[in-house]
Amino acid sequence: MSAILESLYRISPYALSKEEKEKFYIEALDYLTKHHYEACPEYHRILDALGYDMGCAHKVEDQPMIPVRLFKEYELLSVPRESITKTMTSSGTSGQRVSKVFLDKENTKNQTKVLTEIIASYIGKQRLPLLILDTKLALRDRSMFSARGAGIIGFSTFGKDITYALNENMEIDVQAIRAFAEKYHGTPVLLFGYTYMIWQYVVCALRKAGDTIAIDNGILFHIGGWKKLKDQAVDAMQYNRAIQEVLGNIRVYNYYGMAEQLGSVFVECEYGHMHCSNYSDVIIRRPEDFSVARIKEKGLIELISLLPTSYPGHVLLTEDEGEILGEDDCPCGRNGKYFKIYGRIKGAEIRGCSDTFERR
Repeated sequence: MSAILESLYRISPYALSKEEKEKFYIEALDYLTKHHYEACPEYHRILDALGYDMGCAHKVEDQPMIPVRLFKEYELLSVPRESITKTMTSSGTSGQRVSKVFLDKENTKNQTKVLTEIIASYIGKQRLPLLILDTKLALRDRSMFSARGAGIIGFSTFGKDITYALNENMEIDVQAIRAFAEKYHGTPVLLFGYTYMIWQYVVCALRKAGDTIAIDNGILFHIGGWKKLKDQAVDAMQYNRAIQEVLGNIRVYNYYGMAEQLGSVFVECEYGHMHCSNYSDVIIRRPEDFSVARIKEKGLIELISLLPTSYPGHVLLTEDEGEILGEDDCPCGRNGKYFKIYGRIKGAEIRGCSDTFERR
């Protein structure tokens, strides 16, 4: 699989056209499905129960998908347990089971490489001063940590002189943020955090204090669920405007991803569209029969990634609803499908995700 990924590293993360990508993915996904079928007993039994034919090539939409919730119920590995170097967990809310994703050295390396390629296409390859809109406490226990901690570590590779906006009590450190802004006035800086936490612990805290900070040239990437913000009647436009009001001149990029497919993220472009890169794809499924939905038809989001080799997470059916808006024709110029997310389907288990923080 490394050879397949290496061929992609030589081109822009959004270079493949629909025809090129489909041809490439048929080979790559067949390889991954066979690998996991042979290496993961639970996945093997699932495909046998589905009557899946391993003897022929399959279209991308015919690859067997598994529900993302299975990672809460089973420990799914496709490599020897002794080769696992890291265990990712989703941050479930109190009383819920969390997903466990087992990573070996190769899988971790590929995740880091792909995330770097995707984000560098937006900000360039030079490291920028980095303001983490979170607390250092999220980095506890590097061998088993949540998607929140992994996101911070992943984005730290793009930064230098890292500053944290929140102290250990989850209180905003205005002095530290202001010193960061003054030190790098006139210089591009990078910011990273989780959607709801930025709103609750940075935006709302600054508003309550009647305070603002003048960052001169910032680029913010944020990830996480919008449910709590929608409950407060806050949409993306209001969110971006509020960040700029309290933090200054900030370009805001939302992105979508999950612990079960870390690395192959979907970043929002300048036109507000989530984009598939060369390393990932999206299919929308009709919930009544799981058939493939048309362009601009709402349904369940199926996520496809070329990265999972240590666990069978390459084709996952999520509990999120969305629609594909188009392919290879976004005004931003990036190839690939671009889509919109509407959030968790009604009745699905609430995922704590990385926007959950529980005081203890």
